[in-house]
Parts: sequence; structure tokens; C-alpha cells
Amino acid sequence: MFIDRVEVEFLAGKGGDGCMSFRREKFVSKGGPDGGDGGTGGSVILEARVGVNSLSAFASQRFFKAEKGQPGQGSLRHGRRGCDLRLFVPCGTSIIDAADGFVIRDLTTPGEEFVIAKGGRGGQGNTRFKSAQNQVPREKTPGAPGEVRHVIMELKSIADVGLIGKPNAGKSTLLSRISSARPEIADYPFTTKYPNLGIVEIDVERSFVVADIPGLIEGASDGVGLGHEFLRHIERAGTLVHLVEPAPVDETDPIANYQAIREELAHYDPTLGDREEIVVMTKSEMDIDGEVFRNLQAHFQSNPVKHDRELHSISAAAGEGLNELTEAIMDRVHARRLQMIASGEKLLPIREVDQEALIPKPKRVPPHKQGLTANLSDQTPSKEIDADDPWAEDKKHRGHNNPHLEVKKRNVRKQVKRYGKKTDESP
Repeated sequence: MFIDRVEVEFLAGKGGDGCMSFRREKFVSKGGPDGGDGGTGGSVILEARVGVNSLSAFASQRFFKAEKGQPGQGSLRHGRRGCDLRLFVPCGTSIIDAADGFVIRDLTTPGEEFVIAKGGRGGQGNTRFKSAQNQVPREKTPGAPGEVRHVIMELKSIADVGLIGKPNAGKSTLLSRISSARPEIADYPFTTKYPNLGIVEIDVERSFVVADIPGLIEGASDGVGLGHEFLRHIERAGTLVHLVEPAPVDETDPIANYQAIREELAHYDPTLGDREEIVVMTKSEMDIDGEVFRNLQAHFQSNPVKHDRELHSISAAAGEGLNELTEAIMDRVHARRLQMIASGEKLLPIREVDQEALIPKPKRVPPHKQGLTANLSDQTPSKEIDADDPWAEDKKHRGHNNPHLEVKKRNVRKQVKRYGKKTDESP
């Protein structure tokens, strides 16, 4: 089940109480306070991880609590620290304060983590309060309570390309043809109820991620048709692919539908209205004489925009125009990635294999660089290395001889000290 918005409460662990104790042992002349400190409570940590694609783990459980610290004990024994509670969220999750509505943290980079609720500090035992004036302290402090945070976690999908358009415009069909994703496809509107991600691989070295956004309708920016639930997934998409159906089922005008979606994007976020897009007329087999395609071209020429816009015609069912469309999208994605690198931004991996490729593998040491011959050089020839002594390397690092010989020498010294001389008959 895909969940992209949850409201949860985090509670860090309480610190352990300090201990008041005095040392009382038989035959021990000196006693005194020996109460230990309490352990620190565990913290709640959120970490963005590649491979986690939904907030469904937080849907059934809305309250998370870290382990509390253990109290101190006598004999100066401190309490054990509480274990931290580490929770994994998808990349692109925004942590929002439920009371005031401000964004606490935006987790976009894989491996990025932060402490959402810090554990309470452990209390002090009476040993901390001893002094020359207070030799029998009976004071101790309780553990501090852990932090409590009531937050809203909101997932905004991270994708290179976002597919937008009216319901039943062919977005899921296009995604299934150009990627390995298998979204639900049917001949009725609002078939897609949540965003689907697909990876389009042009060749071995070129690929991009596509997000299939559920269909938008007029009034989506005001929340009509769960518009806000869908529009927030478009915010992180670098390039928008706007799909237009030439012959809608409701017999509406394709150009009017296109303009309605553009107005909803600009009304929801003005930056979305200026974002570059590729307009695609789907189901080209329904536009037999090409009239709708020509009308779209004429509309774009008479109504220029500030952002880059180009028009394509495809038939996902017949496979026509898909190669040209994917190449055009790849060119846009590649240009945007170059801009991100030039500005100092990092490219975010979406797949686990991409994350593993970023981790450098340790270099293999050849055999001639291992063992006693690893130190051979022009300054250190082979004759200066005692190859017959298996403890040569050990001597250099530890600074003593063969440990077995050292034990034997110690035994001999004990015999000489005990019997006055070295004898083979001495035990």
C-alpha cells in the first residue's frame, strides 16, 4: 500500500535516575557515597534510505518510543544507556511540525539522518555531590524526560520526469511501454490512485526516472479531486511531460484541457508554471487527419511561453514515436544534470544498485605487496630484512622479541631467583 502522508508522534527515552548509596562493607574502614549516575535515554533518529518507497510502515503505528535509560546503582555502577530508535524513510520526505506547520527537515540525500527527538539526560548519583563540606551527601537527581515531537511526514517523489495530464490521458500506458513499471491500466478515469515510479533505460550509461502522477482535474490546486495529494509529487520533478488526449471521452476541447492543467500548476506553485515541459499528444491513431496536432502547433505559436516547450505525437498502444520521445526526454534530463553538477548539487541515486556503485570498493593488494616482502624498496634491500625470523614484523611494531622466548626467559629468571642458580632439576 502506497502512503505518502502520515501524522506520527515520537517520544525519546527518559534518562535513568541517579542512585543514592553508601559503601558499607565489613572490615573496610573507609566508606562513603558510591551512588552511580543514570543512563541517557535513547533518541529517535530518522534516516533517508534508498529502496524505501513509501511511508506505509508508519500507517499502522502512529506512536514510536525509544528505550529509556537504566537507573544508577551502588558501587559506582552507572545505568545502561537506552538504545536509539532508528527509523527509515524514503528520499524526498519532508518532516513538518504538526502544531506550527513549519518544515523541520527535508530528507533528500540517501544516508541523510537527524535526531527528531533527543533522549533525556541521566540523573546524577550522590557521589557527584560529595565534597569536604558535604561528606555524606544524600542528594540525587532524577533523569530528564525525553523530547516529544508531533510531526507530519510528507513524501514528495524524487524523479527526473513527471507525467501529468487529465485523467485517462494515457500516462500509465506510456509508463508501462517505456519502463519496466506495471501500473494499473483501465478504460476509466482515475485508474491511478497513487504515483508510480519507473526507470527508463535508454542504454547502458543513460537512464532516467519517471513519475506517473494521477490525473489532475480543474480545481486541483484548491484540493478538488485530491489535487494537493497529487500536485506535491510534481514539485521535485525536473521536467514535465504533459500528455494531451486528442479525443477525450467527455468530448472536451484538448487545447482547453491543456490550458486548464497549466493554470492549476501555476496556481498551486508559480515555479511550476515556468518549468520546462514536453507536450505529447497521445493516442495519435484517433487523430486520423492530424487536425488536433496542427491545432496544438498553431496554439503554441500564437501563445509563446518563457520556458522551453516542444510538441510530440505518439501512440503508446502501437509503439509509434516512443523512441523519439524518450531521446528528447533524455536530452532534457542530461542538460539538467549538467546544470546541477555545475551548481555544486549532487545527483541522487534512486536504485540500490546506484547507491552501491557510489561506494568505493577497497583496492586489492597484490601478493608481492604482502608479508615480509612488502617493505622491499631501493632504500631497504632484502638483506636488511631477517626473513628467517618469523617475528621480524612483530618486533618492529611491538618493540620486543618472540613472545614465546620471552615467556621462557621469565621462567628462567624465576628459577634463578628462587634456587640461586639455573638448574635443569629445578621445577
